Amino acid sequence: MSHDMEHPPLSPFPAAARLALADTQLRANLRHATHTIREKRDAAVAEVDDWQALRESGRAIKERTLRHLDSHLLELEASVTRAGGTVHWARDGDECNRIVADLVRAHGAREVVKAKSLTTEETRLNAALARHGIHALETDLAQLIIQLAGETPSHILVPAIHKNRAEVRELFLRSLPQAPADLSDDPRALAEVARLHLRERFLAAGVGISGANFAVAETGTVAVVESEGNARMCTTLPDVLITVMGIEKLIPTWEDLEVYLQLLPRSATAERMNPYTSLWTGVRPGDGPQEFHLVLIDNGRTSVLADEVGRQALRCIRCSACLNVCPVYERTGGHAYGSTYSGPIGAILTPLLVGVRNAPTLPYASSLCGACYEACPVKINIPEVLLHLRQQVVGAEGPRTREAVAMRLLAVLFGHRQLYERAQRVGRLLQAPLARRGMIRARLPGPLAGWTDARDLPALAAQSFREWWGRGR
Repeated sequence: MSHDMEHPPLSPFPAAARLALADTQLRANLRHATHTIREKRDAAVAEVDDWQALRESGRAIKERTLRHLDSHLLELEASVTRAGGTVHWARDGDECNRIVADLVRAHGAREVVKAKSLTTEETRLNAALARHGIHALETDLAQLIIQLAGETPSHILVPAIHKNRAEVRELFLRSLPQAPADLSDDPRALAEVARLHLRERFLAAGVGISGANFAVAETGTVAVVESEGNARMCTTLPDVLITVMGIEKLIPTWEDLEVYLQLLPRSATAERMNPYTSLWTGVRPGDGPQEFHLVLIDNGRTSVLADEVGRQALRCIRCSACLNVCPVYERTGGHAYGSTYSGPIGAILTPLLVGVRNAPTLPYASSLCGACYEACPVKINIPEVLLHLRQQVVGAEGPRTREAVAMRLLAVLFGHRQLYERAQRVGRLLQAPLARRGMIRARLPGPLAGWTDARDLPALAAQSFREWWGRGR
């Protein structure tokens, strides 16, 4: 089965974006949140004199690791096993979900506590566990909000970024029995209600599920960084811990970790250091989980690795800095991307993972302004990959598309001066019913409609520069 056929096609981005743009409250929420995070991040980064050198180190370590990923993964498996853990290999999301479900059922658990994990969002683990009668309780505050609302995350780092405090208050009043009738929308009050809801579930849970920010091959150590402490509860209180990790999250040595623990907090939450940085290596009698399972998942990553231009997307450390500076994301939010991964990184990572045929509009969900590249702490050249993927989209459509035919005709037109000048005169006549105050604001007919669906088109000038120059002389 080909890589592209393993995934159903995603909904087109333009249609989803149009719906999001019509939601003024969503746009206001996104603008406030992204600008606040952006300003704090800029201040945190400015404190570091060697930030550009750190970025280059982060890029180089990941690049070197990806070149030898096979040997590093085998080293990680040996290290985790030596420390008392068990490693499982999953080719795709379905296999990953089966492994996790089998492990949970083997321990007779009907509920698991779950730390925030983008990889399990990617595999749709919660739904898979539910089919086996197992409830996965999200314990990250924003993920809990999303779960209670029956929605999907709209941001890599801040899943509920599209909701404001008043909306969260209403949701808690409807969903949580611990919420008092006079609950305010003060963040501390909202967090306290969530804490009361979660605390007893933490203490009763027999199985915890987490993702991983990094795993160190030489020691078998797994790292999770967070701001709330819920992931530490999930990874220390239950007797059984299952960690799901994409194979690209690997770093070779313990020393490499110090680079990313400087890059990630500043890029993600604008902090010098995350309030909770949890590291664990296998199992230790009488301390923490007594059974540890690490599920290593491919799910398209090997195909991405084979793409010489696209493989740089696997450097991503999921900081979301690119989302917070992106003018497209700021106006549409994450749901318009139709994928776990939204924003600029989602516009390249999703087509690479699921096949460009299944997400042909995402590489065009960008203005190519380059702000994402400047913000990326591991120097992923997102605009370069976007253009690379657009080339694949056009190539997949074949040489006889309307756009290809139009470009050939334009090439002939631009290559002959007299034809070009005649076309200008004809264009001025044809645009007359559509042009208003120097712009074409009406929807153009037929195949030309794409130019005016989302933008105003400048009208042809009354005279060209060449005509003006000739008359002036």
